[in-house]
Amino acid sequence: MKINKSILTAVLVFPLLLLAQEKNDTIVAPKTKLERAAFESTSLIESQTNVLFTKGTLEMVMNHRFGLVNSGPGANDMIGIWAPANIRIGLSYSFTDYLTIGLGTTKDSRLQDLSYKVGFLRQTRTNKMPVSVSYFGSVACDARPTSLFLNFSDRFSFFNQLIIARRFNSNVSFQVAPNFSHFNYVESPIKNDLFAVQMGGRVKINPTTSILVDYNLPITTYSGNRTKPGMALGVEFSTGSHAFQLFITNYKSIVAQQNVLLNQNNFLNGKFLIGFNITRLWHM
Repeated sequence: MKINKSILTAVLVFPLLLLAQEKNDTIVAPKTKLERAAFESTSLIESQTNVLFTKGTLEMVMNHRFGLVNSGPGANDMIGIWAPANIRIGLSYSFTDYLTIGLGTTKDSRLQDLSYKVGFLRQTRTNKMPVSVSYFGSVACDARPTSLFLNFSDRFSFFNQLIIARRFNSNVSFQVAPNFSHFNYVESPIKNDLFAVQMGGRVKINPTTSILVDYNLPITTYSGNRTKPGMALGVEFSTGSHAFQLFITNYKSIVAQQNVLLNQNNFLNGKFLIGFNITRLWHM
């Protein structure tokens, strides 16, 4: 009799145990949520940020740099506005959520550039991954019809940058980005290669307005080196589909490797200019 009761209990309880096990097996661990991008735009004045748009996004960028605000006595160029300006227009397309490729053309030196940005790591809201890590690279070709270059390969220059960014909260973001510039041809005493490290941040003061800071410090030293650090201060106005940045900077070349390796303007000596960046997005 006791054996029959035990068998009956097992028959009744066993399906319940299986059902409980099945429910436990179907419980899915919560998906780790990614933190929002540390910045609103793909550019932090003169530098690239970790921003990568979703697949199918087309971005148009217009960069404009006036002449030096203080270009010397008797210049009469109205804080650089009447002086010769430098302009770049570019397009970039997000082939995936983690890969963007762009093309651009710049007035000075008639530079034609190909750029690419790849996202490796994304900051999470739980801080399991505390930073975002991206790579940005650029190849530029000097298209001037000049006898300066003996070989076609002399026209090319390269830029490589690893961007490490963190969004501390909804108002404050910071990034550090070691970078390397290379020119196939330079004039003495300039060297072909230069290492530098970029640092910059954003402080949001209202839903659409932010204060931006960008600093790029050359690390490579050599006799006769005249390369000056890059410094820029500005304000950004952004919405969901476009951003406008207005700033002062001592960089004029716009294309990264030209700025980092060849800049001779000392910001602290008043050698800076007014510039602006405009970006517009289309989701295809």
